[in-house]
Amino acid sequence: MLNVVVEGCSHGELDPIYASVARIEEAASIKVDLLLCCGDFQSLRDAGDFEGMAVPAHHRHLASFHDYYHGRKVAPVLTIFIGGNHEASNYLQELHYGGWVAPNIYFLGFSGVVNVGGIRIGGLTGIYNHRHYSLGHFEAPPYSPDTLRSVYHVREYDVYKLAQLTGKVDIMMSHDWPRGIARHGNVGRLLQRKSYFREEIEDNTLGSPPAEQLLHMLKPAYWFSAHLHTKFAALVKHDDGTETRFLALDKCLPNREFLQLVSLPRPTGRGAPVLRYDPEWLAIVKKTHHLLSSHRGNVYLPTECERVTDEEIADVRKRFDRVPHNFNPPPRPHNGGAGALQGDPQVLDRVCSFIMHTGRLCVYVYVCGPRA
Repeated sequence: MLNVVVEGCSHGELDPIYASVARIEEAASIKVDLLLCCGDFQSLRDAGDFEGMAVPAHHRHLASFHDYYHGRKVAPVLTIFIGGNHEASNYLQELHYGGWVAPNIYFLGFSGVVNVGGIRIGGLTGIYNHRHYSLGHFEAPPYSPDTLRSVYHVREYDVYKLAQLTGKVDIMMSHDWPRGIARHGNVGRLLQRKSYFREEIEDNTLGSPPAEQLLHMLKPAYWFSAHLHTKFAALVKHDDGTETRFLALDKCLPNREFLQLVSLPRPTGRGAPVLRYDPEWLAIVKKTHHLLSSHRGNVYLPTECERVTDEEIADVRKRFDRVPHNFNPPPRPHNGGAGALQGDPQVLDRVCSFIMHTGRLCVYVYVCGPRA
């Protein structure tokens, strides 16, 4: 079995989250193999990163991630997360295609797919906003008040890549809920806790249309979300007879339902589960990279994408397997945060080296950041 703990909104509170995971291990007499965090992770390296996070000044709290980034602490369990709408966006933009943000803590990217112990895990970062959905990833630090918020809005390009997946997806993660998911669970109980959802549920505007699209295209066994700060379960029955078990979780606070243990049968081996690249996903990333735009204008995507071939997937398999543990952060510039890419050229060189978290991967997909 692969023992997975799912967590809702982290808000940077890694110490209490890991302490809660340890209590689950003790109570259930198990070893947790993987922690999945569904957004609002808040990977703040220092106070400078507040300039890249959309929160009111009175909510600025450094929390505990910085201790893991600087090596004062090490995550006791492999942790994979997606972004939400309260993130150190300047840091996550450095890892558009995903990568280590600290030892044993992995960002899945703006969209991404990996494999842990034979379990295929996909994710979509951000929340939906129709005004920015079709645009390029035009935001860059230092952010304006507008781009500080648009930077975490989901883009069609990232959804498009996920829509090219074939085969079984075991777990999908999104920060906001798939639109319409409330109708597949106990709506009455949900409205008892969140009565102000009623109009959106009745109008079918609660949740993300792109996430809804992916839910019915990919039909994953599990879909985990956060964002709305309440626990909610649902069962989606697809036309082909398959089912998706949906679970949303709360934020990390005392007496809140923010964690859930899920044990999944492992299709491979009995050894320790490790983080591996997904060959089909890397082939998709390579084939669609030319569509990635850093302009504000609309990005026109093909109505029909040429699927990756078995030969292209086999080529990835020859080159990539395990995700290397190569986290080696550059020194933080004196001004940190949104100014991290300004100043000393030597610091800039090391930052750019860090952004390409694995040179072999970046050379393979011809990636060193969004295209001009």
